[in-house]
Amino acid sequence: MRTRFILIQTSHAGNVGAAARAMKTMGFTDLVLVAPRWPNVLRREETIQRASGALDVLDNARIVETLDEALDGVTHLCATAMVPRDFGPPTRTPREHLGVLDTSAVDGCVAFLFGSERFGMRNEDVYRCNVALSIPTDPNFGSLNLGAAIQVIAYEWRLALGGYEVKDAVVSSPAADAQAVAGMLDHWERSLVDIGFLDPAAPKKLMPRLQQLFNRAQPTPEEIHILRGIAKAMVEGKR
Repeated sequence: MRTRFILIQTSHAGNVGAAARAMKTMGFTDLVLVAPRWPNVLRREETIQRASGALDVLDNARIVETLDEALDGVTHLCATAMVPRDFGPPTRTPREHLGVLDTSAVDGCVAFLFGSERFGMRNEDVYRCNVALSIPTDPNFGSLNLGAAIQVIAYEWRLALGGYEVKDAVVSSPAADAQAVAGMLDHWERSLVDIGFLDPAAPKKLMPRLQQLFNRAQPTPEEIHILRGIAKAMVEGKR
């Protein structure tokens, strides 16, 4: 889905870099700046530092003088505003709106509009939007940094588009077979007897309980080897 992030009259260069970084982490690259404070903002040192590697987003970013230029090709426009406007578009949370947006019906580009850090969004700009997105925050402190707000919106939009797979860093190993578990339990039983923890004349239900414990744990062959090593060390330690 074609997606654009539009920043109006951004005053802090670092926020432009932070915006590029936030966008790239969610797979978005179309950034347009409308009349930023610094004409060379895309090349300023603070911008590049805050982009933290998202230089391709900065390289492809455009600077325009008017919002009309930034909206070229946009067919669904989302404002980001904390305060609902009289006579403005409906106010929704990002997840509430983006989660049900029918992307197949959007023939063009979806754009997210962010106002100036100092003044926010003008009413006339909000009125042009299909919806005003409001990020739920603490009622007593709802002020978000521009870069943080862009990260939240970018994440919610990526989630609505299907998200990215989270890969487990741990490679799962197959569980040891029943024979290996039984052999380990036999080893443990002998070791527990040797150290005096288990009375063979009155074993009660210790071994069946251990059997159930390891059945639930489903140890791997490597873990069975470790448990056998522990059983061996218990006996050697006693001696």
